[in-house]
Amino acid sequence: MTVHRIEAGYLPGLDASDVEWRTLVFERDGARLEVAVPSLNAVQMDAMSARVRQASARHLKTMSVSEIIVVIDRAIGRLLDRDDPVRQQAERWLPVVSGYDHEMVRLGLTGFFKTFRAAQLHRFVAEDFANPKMLDGFQPAPKGGAVRAFGPDLLVHSWAGNVPALALWSTVCGLLVKAGSIGKLPSAEPLFAGWFARLLAEVHPPLADCFAVVWWRGAGDDGASALYAQADAVLAYGGNAALDAIRRRLPVTTRFLPHGHKLGFGLVGAAALDTLKAPALARAAAWDVMRYDQQGCYSPHVFYVERGGAVSPQAFADYLGGELANLHRRFPRRTLDLEDSAAVARWQQAAEWKAMATASDGATGSGDRLVRPPSGAWSVAYGDTLQALSPTALQRTIQVVGVDALDEAIPVIAAQGRFLQTAGVAAAPAELYRLAGLLGAAGVTRISAIGAMSTPEAGWHHDGRFNLLDLVRMVEIEQSAESAAEPLAPYAD
Repeated sequence: MTVHRIEAGYLPGLDASDVEWRTLVFERDGARLEVAVPSLNAVQMDAMSARVRQASARHLKTMSVSEIIVVIDRAIGRLLDRDDPVRQQAERWLPVVSGYDHEMVRLGLTGFFKTFRAAQLHRFVAEDFANPKMLDGFQPAPKGGAVRAFGPDLLVHSWAGNVPALALWSTVCGLLVKAGSIGKLPSAEPLFAGWFARLLAEVHPPLADCFAVVWWRGAGDDGASALYAQADAVLAYGGNAALDAIRRRLPVTTRFLPHGHKLGFGLVGAAALDTLKAPALARAAAWDVMRYDQQGCYSPHVFYVERGGAVSPQAFADYLGGELANLHRRFPRRTLDLEDSAAVARWQQAAEWKAMATASDGATGSGDRLVRPPSGAWSVAYGDTLQALSPTALQRTIQVVGVDALDEAIPVIAAQGRFLQTAGVAAAPAELYRLAGLLGAAGVTRISAIGAMSTPEAGWHHDGRFNLLDLVRMVEIEQSAESAAEPLAPYAD
């Protein structure tokens, strides 16, 4: 077996020989990758926090947002260049650590990186700030006076590793609000964040000390506690239990922005189910199921399909199964560990038992069934009666539910309001807006086309919040202060 070793993380100003390094091991296709990740003690973490704060005050906070966008765009341009060494590293090693198909990762990276080009970033900033210049200085306020937005001096990121390169999103958010950043690597994908930090330092050397990338196991040790004590804000991704553990470690004055488990689903109206549209829609739905094996918070778990179209919900489920089979041949599902394999087996068995129980009841017209290949690499369960919105086993397992009207699904969707985020909707324009009102009231925060569920637009409001506004504090000069200053001006009569 060929063994490779990569040093992950990014530690400006620290001698690597003084740092404790842990090794994370990944194996795939006869290759063994050993990733060394840096674990800092409390003294080192305090020193790193001070260094990042000071550097960001000297360099990052003195740049305009437009200048920062130029730097990010240059870095992203290199990531989009398949001849660039950083991009080549990403294509080679991210499939190894994640287990995802190489071609899926390649296409996924390109699509993801394109949302961070300069034009998209300007839109991103404008989405949260009516006047983006308020990130650079005081700007006139409509009510009088002036207002300015200040980002954190030290923003801590706790990244999840379920999707490759996920750290890019919050890293860019931190840069746009001029925050010094220290990020915690996920054990499942410990590579990209450090690569991007080094790339930014190459593209614009004055930023080299404005961020750091570290690692700790689980809830963390004294080093993690020292970092949390220094943070002005903490932006965290992961399971709800992990997020709760972070929350309990933070000072009450620290701003905490968690992003936890979510449930995605789709609604397919009868208008989308003629013999021309339905196969194409099933193909798009299959892409949403296939991308990163439903590991994203935006991935679908259930499709509610309306009866009355030329193509029945059962037939749509069959189309979906056929498209998942096609995609598996092009992008094979990753090899599952024992826990994930058991979860998929339990889900498939429950679906088969339900189908057999329904058949034994002799329900008229019942078509409940599970469609899957012998390998179990994907599964489509179909149900003829309304079912709760609940998570599948992921790994390309999807539930299709036939309903007489899409409105029937709204109550079972609303019952999961705390976990809702993305809904994919296929319906005529008037119906789209009517359903959007009902879904928004139920707790949904993002409505997309089916096929775009797993590729959010640049600047989307993650979990219904503001990506940048939530990170800043607004400072106002009231009109009274302006008026009181006028008599003190050298030109005053």
